Amino acid sequence: MQLFTRSRQLSDHTGSGADPADGPAGTTDHTTADPAGTPGPFEEAAEGPAATRRDRWRHGHPRAARALTAGTTVLAGGLLLFALLVPNRVERLSLESFFRIPAEGVLLATLLLALPPRPRRITAVVSGVLLGLFTALKMVDMGFYQVLARPFDLVLDWILLDDAAEFVRESFGRGGQILAVIGVVVLFVALLVLMTLAAVRITNLMVRHRASAARTTLVLGVAWITSVTLGLQITGVPLATKGNAEMLGNRLEQVRAGLRDARVFEQQAAVDAFADTPPDQLFTGLRGKDVLFAFVESYGRVAIDDPAMAEPIGAVLKEGSASLKDAGFESRSGWLRSPVTGAGSWLAHSTFLSGLWIKNQQRYRSLTTSDRMTLTSYFRKAGDWRTVGIVPGVRRAWPEGKYFGLDHIYDSEHLGYQGPYFSWTPVPDQFSMEAFERLEHGRKDRGPIMAEIILASSHNPWSPNARMIDWDELGDGSVFHEIKKEGTDPAEVWQDPEKVRTEYRKSIEYSLRSLTEWMERYGDEDTVLVFLGDHQPVPTVTAGSTGKDVPVTIVARDEKVLDRVAGWNWTDGLKPAPDAPAWGMDEFRDRFMTAYGPQGGKGSGGSRGGSGGSSVPTG
Repeated sequence: MQLFTRSRQLSDHTGSGADPADGPAGTTDHTTADPAGTPGPFEEAAEGPAATRRDRWRHGHPRAARALTAGTTVLAGGLLLFALLVPNRVERLSLESFFRIPAEGVLLATLLLALPPRPRRITAVVSGVLLGLFTALKMVDMGFYQVLARPFDLVLDWILLDDAAEFVRESFGRGGQILAVIGVVVLFVALLVLMTLAAVRITNLMVRHRASAARTTLVLGVAWITSVTLGLQITGVPLATKGNAEMLGNRLEQVRAGLRDARVFEQQAAVDAFADTPPDQLFTGLRGKDVLFAFVESYGRVAIDDPAMAEPIGAVLKEGSASLKDAGFESRSGWLRSPVTGAGSWLAHSTFLSGLWIKNQQRYRSLTTSDRMTLTSYFRKAGDWRTVGIVPGVRRAWPEGKYFGLDHIYDSEHLGYQGPYFSWTPVPDQFSMEAFERLEHGRKDRGPIMAEIILASSHNPWSPNARMIDWDELGDGSVFHEIKKEGTDPAEVWQDPEKVRTEYRKSIEYSLRSLTEWMERYGDEDTVLVFLGDHQPVPTVTAGSTGKDVPVTIVARDEKVLDRVAGWNWTDGLKPAPDAPAWGMDEFRDRFMTAYGPQGGKGSGGSRGGSGGSSVPTG
């Protein structure tokens, strides 16, 4: 072939590119050939009409061919540097992060130069594939940090990818989900292919210019050691890095920890202080009461502490405290620490209800297939309560509902709602609360109710938002069609973090008003409401805060109910003080059951089918 002959002539002419390990002086690795006579990835086997056309084009356009060769080589080198230097967190992306010396690159170059031809080619291909996989992992990490404020767990988080796809479908429709999945698959395959081709091309280039490559590698190695020794930095970013090796070490430890975690959790789940408690000794301080546990999606400490939100949300909480007090209710508030942040509501819910730290999907699956009793199932065991779930965010089969001990579950299809979705949110919170009144709480001649209520209006992406209307105008929810039209466009909102934070704040205000107005309107002497946030919102809203605290509040008209928790030292009102007690969310179940058990204080009899409480003094 003419091109191969020309390539050998050029190689013989330069001389310095000869690789003694590859055969006689002047020959090259017979792997590839690229435009201007320089070998390129995987082209040796390219023969026939296509190769002939390429040869004619190269001979007819030598300058363009040389430019294409140079451009391809620069692109290959840039891809490899990108893979070696790109961080796995969006906030760490900066120009300075790409002007560093990666230890892994220096070591890999040294290895490739030292290996004989066949092992070198295999190593180049394997290295390219691994760099592609590592880059893909870093991109996944970026997404996880943006939503969950933590990296992707190689053992426990695969199920969350399916949940992410479902979230896209529910937010943007089936078409949006298909396009997103196709885009992810294409990007993943492209990363593997391009990184592999880039690794092969740069390896061939180093071999052809072995002497120069060896000197450059040596200089970079010395520079790396010097930079580490002297602590050299560029605008605060270390010049030398071994970030990929450190990331790999962290992931290996993460895998080992994930494998150990199943055994640790099994031991923790076996311990339950109330497992042998007789049914008639459960919740003696709440007999005859309707007990409601309401989770407010993404209601985190940032909503109260952040300077940009503190005043408007503080005003809503102050107004709610005052109006509830006027209606005869008192409230106490504190803090709970959630196991998750940004997303993973079901992990927080199960932590609160089970008294176990449910920090990952593996623990959640183990919990929901076990016989561990939850706060809700203990109410069912007590026998004096009908247990119901108001779960408007559930749109498909939810077998876990049976595990949580709920006699009846009302999902988004069974609340009577005929209005529109508000982005991800299927049913506005005000309508969910009104539906609970219509379907359960407002029924005549009923016994006490224990309800788990999950309010979803403050769920990401917080655009468009619902707003409060007159309760008598709710109807079947059709009125929300016009309200949705008045709302913001999520595509526009998410271009500006401040707009996201504003819409988040409005959604929390709406959820809080839905709860407090319902309590004023429908609550009575026998109503006890416990409401809390499930987790902090995404980092876009928390602005870098890594705290996981969420507010928790108890509201009741019967003073004996709140007397039972006087020892908790919670803050009066709906807004917890900054220094109010902060517990792990897994501690609440046992503290609550103790406070309202026989040893928790004087009983609080009730007018609705209750047997009265214990008269045992406060323990």
